[in-house]
Amino acid sequence: MHLDINTDIAFTYLTARPKQTAVAAIGVMFGISMYIFMNSLITGTNDYFEKVTLSTTPHLRLYAENPMATTAMLDRFFGTKRINLLSNPQLVPGDNRIYNPDALIISLKHDKLVSAVSPQVNVNVVYSVGSFQENGNVAGVSILEQDRMFDITSTMLAGNVEELANNPNGIIIGAELAKTLSLRKGDNLLLSSSQGVARQLEVVGIFKTTIKTIDKAKTYVNVPVAQQLLRQNRSYITDIYINLHNYAQAEDVSQLFAQRTGYTVESWQAANEQSLAARMIRDVIANAVVITILIVAGFGIYNILTMSIYEKIKEIAILKATGFDGADVVGIFIRQAIIIGLLGGLLGATVGWGLSLLASRYYIGMGNITYLPMSFHLRHYVQGFLFGVVTSFFAGYIPARKAANVDPVSIIRG
Repeated sequence: MHLDINTDIAFTYLTARPKQTAVAAIGVMFGISMYIFMNSLITGTNDYFEKVTLSTTPHLRLYAENPMATTAMLDRFFGTKRINLLSNPQLVPGDNRIYNPDALIISLKHDKLVSAVSPQVNVNVVYSVGSFQENGNVAGVSILEQDRMFDITSTMLAGNVEELANNPNGIIIGAELAKTLSLRKGDNLLLSSSQGVARQLEVVGIFKTTIKTIDKAKTYVNVPVAQQLLRQNRSYITDIYINLHNYAQAEDVSQLFAQRTGYTVESWQAANEQSLAARMIRDVIANAVVITILIVAGFGIYNILTMSIYEKIKEIAILKATGFDGADVVGIFIRQAIIIGLLGGLLGATVGWGLSLLASRYYIGMGNITYLPMSFHLRHYVQGFLFGVVTSFFAGYIPARKAANVDPVSIIRG
């Protein structure tokens, strides 16, 4: 292949000092491989925790929130002939039921943004077996809809969700609660609510999320059972869980649904602000480490090319004396830097992939984390490669400018 004279000279300089070229390329390789490895680790960890969050939290939660006391409420009670003032306003306790929930659920199911809708009634109860008792929370749900939203089936240790759907007196309990009360599938469990209602139910399934607070306290029953524990009628619903086709739109859609329905609609982002803040902190730490590594690699290339210029100062003077101008000299050293960047970029992408693959096989075996969560997104490799080439370009440009300003007459005279 025929190369132009400047590229040919650049290759000659690089191959004349293979050790120097290798050290510069290894510097770029190290920076890019760390960029890919850190991004794969952070993205894999973020993806994992986002998946765990969405396995227990709906994209949207619609509920009736108790209102804050206002002077308008006082006006309605005392009239407007007097000035009503309110200090230290408090929440006004009220009925937190959702009115006409069936029509609302049908309307939501017909929305093109929605993928699943599930009514829910939460009840605080006491679980009893003989003389043993445990406090907990029972969720009255449409179990098949909840399974579509949270994939409860994948957490089942015994039984299945269809057995609860087909058994009006069934209950699915967490693994920790089953262990505490020595319960197995087919045993009976007594639930008592604060309204003085007690129901004996048959354990038709046991799930394990590995989140101890959920496994020890939460259980699933059919909606009518929860309504009976609260002494409420069949239309009593306190929450509607909604999943969207695109969960990233939850923030915008929550405002839309709140305006449309008149109820409070909380997105999964609003319900998990602490987790999202931790994610942002992890991203900042990872990017700071990676950028530092790439800058250090860039300084390495800068130093090597600067030394190369000083070693080849007479050759540069001869080039300029034989007709090469400053732009040609800059072009020669920029070509060297880019070739080092390309070589280091390819090696870095390969090593980064190998490190990520090796890390993904690191066994953890705690909770529901079996292996270290790693991601393999093509964009990380493309970004790392481009970042390495751009860093190499700027690392080579500064010494190349110095070389372009060399006065050939003064150098040749010595």
